[in-house]
Amino acid sequence: MRNSFRWFYLAMLIAGFAVILMPAPSRAESKHVDVVTLKGVVNPVSAGYIERGITTATQDGAAALIITMDTPGGLSNSMDDIIQAILASNVPVAVFVSPGGARAGSAGVYITYAAHIAAMAPNTNIGAAHPVFADSSGNEQQVSAEMKAKVTNDAAAQIRNLATTRGRNADWADQAVRQSVSVTYKEAFDLHVIDIVASDIPDLLRQMDGRSVKMGAALTPLVIHTAGAIINNIEMGFFEQVLFAISSPDIAFLLLSLGGLGLFFELANPGSVFPGVLGGLFILLAFFSLGTLPVNYAGVAFIGFAFILLVADLFLPTHGVLTFGGIVSLILGGAMLINTSSGGGIYVGVDPWVLITVALLIGGFFAFGVAKAVQARLKPPATGRERLIGALAEVRVPLKPHGMVFLEGQLWSAVCNDGDAPVGSLVRVVAINGLTLTVALTAPIQAEQPTASLPS
Repeated sequence: MRNSFRWFYLAMLIAGFAVILMPAPSRAESKHVDVVTLKGVVNPVSAGYIERGITTATQDGAAALIITMDTPGGLSNSMDDIIQAILASNVPVAVFVSPGGARAGSAGVYITYAAHIAAMAPNTNIGAAHPVFADSSGNEQQVSAEMKAKVTNDAAAQIRNLATTRGRNADWADQAVRQSVSVTYKEAFDLHVIDIVASDIPDLLRQMDGRSVKMGAALTPLVIHTAGAIINNIEMGFFEQVLFAISSPDIAFLLLSLGGLGLFFELANPGSVFPGVLGGLFILLAFFSLGTLPVNYAGVAFIGFAFILLVADLFLPTHGVLTFGGIVSLILGGAMLINTSSGGGIYVGVDPWVLITVALLIGGFFAFGVAKAVQARLKPPATGRERLIGALAEVRVPLKPHGMVFLEGQLWSAVCNDGDAPVGSLVRVVAINGLTLTVALTAPIQAEQPTASLPS
């Protein structure tokens, strides 16, 4: 009996070790799809995020990668990066324009056409992919007919290639580029611009299941199996969210302005460290933000010149002229900071209210500094013998007109040209001649009146 229990315990021990050492079923062994979300302007941050999603889906063996998209468009370079990543992907990529109210505008049209599966949710729209040229105010800019034709033909050829590769409506894609046409989700489905209309991601997975797509440059057929797949959301990392948030003309302008103020405080108070470090960080973040935007470096130069003028006015006797010039330069720099002719007219530059508010606050700060500097220049000297001019002294030896006065703990020889001053009276210093003070009476001296005797 004892041996039987011994063998039983040994068997249980071996079974326990077997369970522990047995590899747990990984996500790669289970059927799942990865989901990334593109919401907002297409820029280098969002392009890097989508490329990371495609790499992750490939590595963890996802059945497909779904890009939920709501974008007005963005930078053509970032759009091209996304398209190239989708075309080279070893995992089927589905673009899903959702939720209701979302759109795929400008660059979003190209990304939708590049996807292996194109889908839209109800109450969404797609289109308006015509290249737009805009001036620094966001208004349409007139360019030569040759340049407009060159850019438009290149964009049309690109989207027709994508349409041919994916078997979608190339004629409508050409119209979207040349005529800026847009269609609703239902019209897009009827025109074969998209493949699926789905209410949500589970519905999309059911409709995708069993479809055959062409993968890679060789266009190798692949049947998708996504019915009942587990949905794995790939979120933007913290730093990606921060970088995406600061990829805005308004934020870039604010960072440049705050960085300039921080560096000014550090230069004005050497050794304070914190303002300099903070200002440096703001400047670096501003440069990153500008790197994700179609920046006009003339605007950056104007902003830098504005701070040079503002700082110079604190040390030069221009009485606010340089401060006014600095405010004007800051406004001009912010207005032309973004090259709005890029990105299909999506970027319209720094918001005028942000621009004016920041310019007035910074200008007001430096104007206050200039006013204080002017007051300091107009004040009498606070050091040296000149500071005694205007001071009050007490007469210790009667001034007739020469005598002695007490001033700041010392006795001084003094002369009063206004008349005699008795002991204890106060006189004002009006000049200094060597070691002799010239003083003036502070008030007329009243002669003593004889006291009348009362009748007895």
